[in-house]
Amino acid sequence: MSNFIVRKAAVLGAGVMGAQIAAHLVNADVPVVLFDLPDREGDPNGIVRKALDGLKKLEPSPLGAKDKVAYIDAANYESGLELLRGCDLVIEAIAERMDWKHDLYRKVAPFIAPHAIFATNTSGLSINRLAEPLPAGLRGRFCGVHFFNPPRYMKLVELIPARHSDAAMLDNLESFLTTTLGKGVIRAFDTPNFIANRVGVFSILAVMHHTERLGLGFDTVDALTGPLIGRPKSATYRTADVVGLDTLAHVIKTMEDNLAADPWHKYYKAPGWLQLLIQKGALGQKTKAGIYRKDGKEIKVVDLGLQDYRAAAGQVEPEVEAILKLKNPAEKFDKLCAHSSPQAQFLWAIFRDVFHYVAVHLGDIADNARDLDLAMRWGFGWAQGPFETWQAAGWQAIADAVKQDIAAGRAMAQAPLPAWVFDGRQGVHGKAGSWSAKESADRPRSALPVYRRQYFPERVLGEAQDAGETLFENEGVRLWRTGDELGRRVAVASFKSKGGAIGPEVVEGMLEAIARAEKDYSALVIWQPQPPFSFGANLKAMSGFIQNRDFAAFEQFGKRFHEMVLRIKYAQVPVVAAVNGMALGGGCEIVMHAARTVAAFESYIGLVEAGVGLIPGGGGCKEIALRAHQTALATANKDLMQTIQPMFMTVAQATVSKSALEARELGFLRPADQVVFHADELLHAAQRTALGMAEAGYRPPLPPRGIRVAGRPGIATLELALVNMRDGGMISEHDYKVGRALAVAVCGGEVEAGTLVDEKWLLAVEGQQFIALLQTEKTLARIKHTLETGKPLRN
Repeated sequence: MSNFIVRKAAVLGAGVMGAQIAAHLVNADVPVVLFDLPDREGDPNGIVRKALDGLKKLEPSPLGAKDKVAYIDAANYESGLELLRGCDLVIEAIAERMDWKHDLYRKVAPFIAPHAIFATNTSGLSINRLAEPLPAGLRGRFCGVHFFNPPRYMKLVELIPARHSDAAMLDNLESFLTTTLGKGVIRAFDTPNFIANRVGVFSILAVMHHTERLGLGFDTVDALTGPLIGRPKSATYRTADVVGLDTLAHVIKTMEDNLAADPWHKYYKAPGWLQLLIQKGALGQKTKAGIYRKDGKEIKVVDLGLQDYRAAAGQVEPEVEAILKLKNPAEKFDKLCAHSSPQAQFLWAIFRDVFHYVAVHLGDIADNARDLDLAMRWGFGWAQGPFETWQAAGWQAIADAVKQDIAAGRAMAQAPLPAWVFDGRQGVHGKAGSWSAKESADRPRSALPVYRRQYFPERVLGEAQDAGETLFENEGVRLWRTGDELGRRVAVASFKSKGGAIGPEVVEGMLEAIARAEKDYSALVIWQPQPPFSFGANLKAMSGFIQNRDFAAFEQFGKRFHEMVLRIKYAQVPVVAAVNGMALGGGCEIVMHAARTVAAFESYIGLVEAGVGLIPGGGGCKEIALRAHQTALATANKDLMQTIQPMFMTVAQATVSKSALEARELGFLRPADQVVFHADELLHAAQRTALGMAEAGYRPPLPPRGIRVAGRPGIATLELALVNMRDGGMISEHDYKVGRALAVAVCGGEVEAGTLVDEKWLLAVEGQQFIALLQTEKTLARIKHTLETGKPLRN
């Protein structure tokens, strides 16, 4: 496979999806030309510029860093088409109208470079029909690429070949989407709504059907179809509001218009109440009213009986909730099926009909069961795909129950289950691969080279996974290695604690891991199998010290924590932190002391101790002071406060980065630290980075012998800002006290400006301020409240 390099991309259509696809491309350092119609008045590119302004206001932000929007150039279809010639990838993302798309293709085709890939972002239109107006020379470079909304955060991208799509082109695009944009790519057939929307929208229609049949409220159904069954908190009807009721109706219409022979076709129609809401302009979240509406602080829901909104108060019956909390899936489904409660019967019915649907349609819409299950996880946020759920609950027992309901007329359709369901199998996922109904064989995972970078890809139930070879283990840390060539040179340390919380067992385990890595390996990577990287110090494990006011024990733990971070920093082999998800407090301090950090794009890093009335006590304050000294040396005026002031405000406000790119802007990551867009490639990239450093003759930094600190004048400058915030009612008196302790720590203590100190001095000042705060009643109250509620206390 030859190199496919995207130097610049174009996105056609500056609507919600187009603008956000453009945003994610520039997140990955791919400059973009964003097109739309020329504005009728003023700036011809006004429509695009308005969309770019909108990107800056969206929450959650589609941009990993605010300045990225500057790399999206505005253009229009009348005067800007020449710009397409310089683009290697062109993604069309206009409204879901076949005729509009065809008209645009005829206009842009002459300007698309001979080597460029042309892809349509459609949620369900036929890719082959879309390709019809394209010239012959472009058809081989055309395909469907269906991003899910919001494109930055949703993992799934469906890649849909057209009849003439070139195989090498598809492989190149899949590799680009995977590594550069961090997506989970599923190849889909050119069938209406592809995989995820086909199954997901049918699932919604089944929920709607059984809601009406059993007379349940929308809010009750959402209580039933959320986290209790492994679905997102937005459940069904709230999800519909988020997607947009008009968008949902459009996708349903695609199925109605194109699947006339489908056994479930009579259900492919938006219910009357949904059509009525759309007619009234109640389209969901984007119009601030849909199935749900917020009146002041009260959430209201549509009540079909009242034909009006009422207070939302849906609850799950205790007996049904008890069934859903059973750990044995077979027992859970057996009890749901047998229970007489409408809620239990509703849940069995929606699962049964989805099982029935995916079994009948697997060969039509997906290459194999794994692709279908992963599509539902990545596109709809299901904890398990439907086949995984079925397999976990006992394949044959579920198959027999579904068959009985079909025969009794209880299922939504009368199509029989396929013969392969009853061929003696125990499921569709196993060591050999996942079942392909189309090929009548188990299919292994893709052999594309890009997937060799994923040591631990997201697995489906029944897939084998090599966990590597354990080298050392205690209660807090596992030191291990992968089974390849990299594993012979680079050891991996993973925390065993919940949320990567750092207690004494993690500290001692890390000290031992570093010693063993220095003895037997070229490098060490700190990586967690699942995010977060670390929520920080394990306050819960040390709550006994706090309750007993055993501050001496806490102080001793702090000193051992300092030993750990200094060993990370000065280890004789490079120690690389591989961060995915949250790296807060002590987790952030590990990152700040590592020789290098390789961070997944969706990494949220920060020193958040101020939230519990403390300051960073694991070397974070020391690192801020040291970095200020190092940065000032390279400036003409040697101004320490230029670095200290923004970092002080970041830490005092417990600011957490909203991406790895923002973590670099905030100073938690360094310019040399790397950002990886696909989290499953993180370990590979970190190991390669660590080994590269070792191969280059890595030596740890020499401990600085003279760190110039800001001292009392710096403390006074920071304190002035705190006084203004306190007097202005922005912070409490205790916030002021915490902030002043932080100022003392980052400025090196109550010494003269320019005093030269060492790291031990800075750690001692940091430790003294930390323990002093820990002894205050208000900090103890904050810690207690956070441990009990998981929420911060402002006192």
